[in-house]
Amino acid sequence: MINCLTLKKSNCKNCYKCIRHCPVKAIRFSGNQAHIIGNECILCGHCFVVCPQNAKEIVDGTEKVQVLLHSGDPVVVSLAPSFIANYEGVGIEAMRRALKRLGFYDVEETAVGATIVKTEYERMINEDDRDVIITSCCHSINLLIQKHHPKCLHYLADVMSPMQAHCSDIKRRMPNAKTVFIGPCVAKKDEAEYYEGIVDAVLTFEELTNLLKANGVELEKEVDKTENSRARFFPTTGGILKTMTTRHSEYTYLAIDGVENCISALKDIESGKIHKCFIEMSACVGSCIGGPVMEKYHNTSPIKDYVTVSDYAGKRDFEVAQPKPSYLRKNFAVIDRELQRPSDEEITSVLRQMGKFKLSDELNCGSCGYNSCREKAIAIIQGKAEISMCLPYLKDKAESFSDTIVKNTPNGLIVLNENFEVQQVNDAARKIMNIRAESDVLGEPVVRILDPSLFVKVKESGKEIRNKHVYLAEYKKYVEQTVVYDRDCRMLIGIMRDITDDEAEREKKARINRNTVEVADSVVEKQMRIVQEIASLLGETAAETKIALTKLKESIEDE
Repeated sequence: MINCLTLKKSNCKNCYKCIRHCPVKAIRFSGNQAHIIGNECILCGHCFVVCPQNAKEIVDGTEKVQVLLHSGDPVVVSLAPSFIANYEGVGIEAMRRALKRLGFYDVEETAVGATIVKTEYERMINEDDRDVIITSCCHSINLLIQKHHPKCLHYLADVMSPMQAHCSDIKRRMPNAKTVFIGPCVAKKDEAEYYEGIVDAVLTFEELTNLLKANGVELEKEVDKTENSRARFFPTTGGILKTMTTRHSEYTYLAIDGVENCISALKDIESGKIHKCFIEMSACVGSCIGGPVMEKYHNTSPIKDYVTVSDYAGKRDFEVAQPKPSYLRKNFAVIDRELQRPSDEEITSVLRQMGKFKLSDELNCGSCGYNSCREKAIAIIQGKAEISMCLPYLKDKAESFSDTIVKNTPNGLIVLNENFEVQQVNDAARKIMNIRAESDVLGEPVVRILDPSLFVKVKESGKEIRNKHVYLAEYKKYVEQTVVYDRDCRMLIGIMRDITDDEAEREKKARINRNTVEVADSVVEKQMRIVQEIASLLGETAAETKIALTKLKESIEDE
């Protein structure tokens, strides 16, 4: 498979949306970047459509087409029948005139090749002894069977796609011609490269639109009609069946669209439940008119687009020369993915690393893109995924880390919502406020356990309060309280440092100081009385004693 889809690494934001929408999980992650796994990808284009950052790009074929246009050989366009839905109000004649101005020799409808293919399908049903026949028009479905359901490969119709049948017919009529297919499909680029010598280049409708704009060519609003154009139905779900004129009574005819639905049908075929069926399979929901490029750049309206195609389709087949069956043969081979399923022990080991120790831990939430935790574990072992892609794992890890901090901090923490209702309270806070259990206060107004005035003030002012000394009279506790308002989370966070013991120690020290001062005062007074009685005897000695005691008293008071 050629590299039709590329990745702009700088744009990939590790959102996992592409892997969630990839029906075959053909995307691996490394270094927080998505990488398409070529030997698993079926080029359905889902990742291209859903990527919110436009990190997936379709390889541009414009330069290759320009080289063909300057080669001197006539370059003929095979235009996919879905063009009428993509370019509203523009018929094949208007498209031909516009593309000729770009330098193309001629423009024909791929529906001509579709007529050839559907006629061969009718012959296979009536002449070949086949049990189940799966149409091979959609290259993504062909890749799906070749890579992921090889047991169904012998049911895949060994017939060219309409694109190949038409381009082969063009080259048969004009041996020196170069062919360019234009349509809404990513996979056709790969089909053209893999089966060399039939289709020389492929453009998407987007590339054609850009080419027209770059050359100043405007499409004229003109819809021509012709009755010999029934195969224009091909790009719709059931479109192949609508064009078939003969049906064998032994067969059941089905049309299935969407990769997931096709996978379910293939599993039923593999199990032997399906017999004598002709099954039209399309990877895109709605078939080609729901193609990835149309879906990304065209304001799709499934009903409106179907009606547009239906109105443009005629009642009879295109008039074409039907080649021999051997000329339309197409060989399909199994494409080995080279992936070994890991052992149960390896899967269990990875599940444990993801925090999945029992069956109830396997949430199978799908946030990582895989349908189950076990599928994700297998992908990790195969190098396609990383453990960190598990959202519950990351959430539990983050909560465990934060819970460890919250539970082990000596400070009391209480979290309120903007209605001042308790959302979280840690063990330290419960101890300060004598709360028996967290459940007793969760969801309750904070006023039940704490004066809310500081929280109200912080919410109204938007300014945090830090290290404010508060006495919680109800609990007989002194705390140093900080209140912060988190506007993003719309939460108020209260932090309380219990300073009751510090206050008690300070009070004890103050009490000792007061007692010391009182003793000093008593000594001074007593000494003064003595001084007065024996002043004549002691003289200057008494004055010195008074000075010394007074200094002691002042020193104690300063402390």
